[in-house]
Amino acid sequence: MSSSKKKPVVVYGASGYTGRLVCEYLREYNIPFIAAGRSAQKVEAAMKSNVPGIETANYEVVEVAHSVGALTELFTGASVVLNTVGPFARFGPEVVDACLAAGCHYTDTTGEQDWLITLDQKYGAKFAAAGLLLSPGLAHMYTTGEIAAQLCLETPGLDTLDIAVFWGGSPTIASTQTILVNAATSKAYYLEQNEYVEWQPDAGLYHLSIPGQHEAALALPWGGTSHPVWFKRDPRVANVKVLGGVFNKPLMQGVPHIVAAALKATEGMNDEDRYAALAQTAAGVMNTMPPRENPRINKSVDSVHASGPLGRVHCVIFGNCNYKQTGLLQAYAAASLLQQPPRRAGFASGCQAFGHRELLGALRGFGLVQEPVITRMG
Repeated sequence: MSSSKKKPVVVYGASGYTGRLVCEYLREYNIPFIAAGRSAQKVEAAMKSNVPGIETANYEVVEVAHSVGALTELFTGASVVLNTVGPFARFGPEVVDACLAAGCHYTDTTGEQDWLITLDQKYGAKFAAAGLLLSPGLAHMYTTGEIAAQLCLETPGLDTLDIAVFWGGSPTIASTQTILVNAATSKAYYLEQNEYVEWQPDAGLYHLSIPGQHEAALALPWGGTSHPVWFKRDPRVANVKVLGGVFNKPLMQGVPHIVAAALKATEGMNDEDRYAALAQTAAGVMNTMPPRENPRINKSVDSVHASGPLGRVHCVIFGNCNYKQTGLLQAYAAASLLQQPPRRAGFASGCQAFGHRELLGALRGFGLVQEPVITRMG
């Protein structure tokens, strides 16, 4: 494959639940892409069976080893790599190193806070120097809430963000594994006066009032999420707390027990053994691919209370199909990067790189979110 004819976008992990959706929306944007993964057979089968309209897409399937050398060779000549292979703290470094070596923009779908902090500190300056974007966490669970936060921050004088993210459905196999690995191997932080402060690890479930329903919802810090890391580099914002969850109450009640049991079972293990044990636990929780989302069932709510000494704004975005939102956001990022440089090179969130109103427009254009509901108090 000569680099002059290389397709401009690589979807790494294309056979996974999220990877397929990214490919689906790349097709809708009419962007040629390489669907890559460790098994060509798996990727080929996923494209043919799980990506609607794939027969009209301009794509090819490539099998690639998970090493810096093999990935660099694959990425060279392309422009954008959309990475869906997690847990990212474990499998991400090779992909990021290969992007830097091949001169490609990088996005992923992570919410692993330790991975974001690593990227910011270790790779941000290198990507910025190369004029490349390093944008982890471009996904519904982070970006849609970030859009709501950015809409609030259009009102000057607000410095505190209280963010809640909820969705209907269950996490995918990869998400379940990532949640457990993250809980077992890293701390969760919120932002207070622009410093990272650790969430109390044994605080259990939080009770939140969610717009649009009477029943209090159950939430968790969910690893701390991306927002505290992104907003640490925003001079307007000093404090960020994020809680999230699924609407399914029994599932939420089970999560702390599953995490606690996994932590106890993997105490004192070395990294390799711990990963293997956590993967096994995750498979016990979720080992089947969830069905394709149904907008009547898989709803999403992103709610942000922004406040300052003398101002308050509340923004809520009701939507549906959070994994489809993720697929679309990734494809929109690729479409944008193929036409113009990002607004910010180096480490940047989706909104910082592409503009929050632009991302909102993409989600609205594809019918995945309602018009945001914004209430100003004072």
